[in-house]
Amino acid sequence: MTLLAALQEEALDAISIVDLVQKGGWTMAVLGVMSIITVYIFVTRMVVISKAKKEPRQLLDNVNSSVLKGDIEAAKAYCRKESTPMAKMLKAGLDHITSPLKNIEVSIENVGKIELYHLEKNVSLLGMISGAAPMIGFFGTVIGMITAFIAISQEEGSVSPKLLSEGIYGAMVTTAGGLLVGIAAYISYNFLVRQIEEVVHNMEVTTIEFIDLLQKPN
Repeated sequence: MTLLAALQEEALDAISIVDLVQKGGWTMAVLGVMSIITVYIFVTRMVVISKAKKEPRQLLDNVNSSVLKGDIEAAKAYCRKESTPMAKMLKAGLDHITSPLKNIEVSIENVGKIELYHLEKNVSLLGMISGAAPMIGFFGTVIGMITAFIAISQEEGSVSPKLLSEGIYGAMVTTAGGLLVGIAAYISYNFLVRQIEEVVHNMEVTTIEFIDLLQKPN
């Protein structure tokens, strides 16, 4: 029986996901933890970003209308009803409404930085996982191949093709696992970055319109 025939025969056998994971050993356990972290970060960030992406148009119109009427407290009340970064930034500006325009801009910018930090929290970890997971998977494959060939070298007489094929596919499982986790983390990271950019754009537009309002003559 040739090695290729042995590999084909092995592929026809029913192999469960659990069996494959067990073949990968400790490397698959590490990749499993990484996959859980990836899912957790993606889900939690999406919840936060979804709330932050609420259309600010209505809020800004209400605030602008109240400010033009001179009712600052009503404008603040509109902001307190919202939990979006835009609302918190406008609230900071309204709290310093009697200060020079530069101070108002600084207060809004400082709140914006804090809100941006909350949006980006742990997102960079996804970028690290997307690069580290494939390398860990490949490292597990190398270790598995070394272990397999050591076992083969200790066999007396001719080496069984089945034994050789089991060692090879068992070692390759970690590479596949690493690539799977890495690709998922990479896609998740770039998707979240894009969503955060949209929120930042809304924050910038809201700030500009609010500052323009304050510069209008009474």
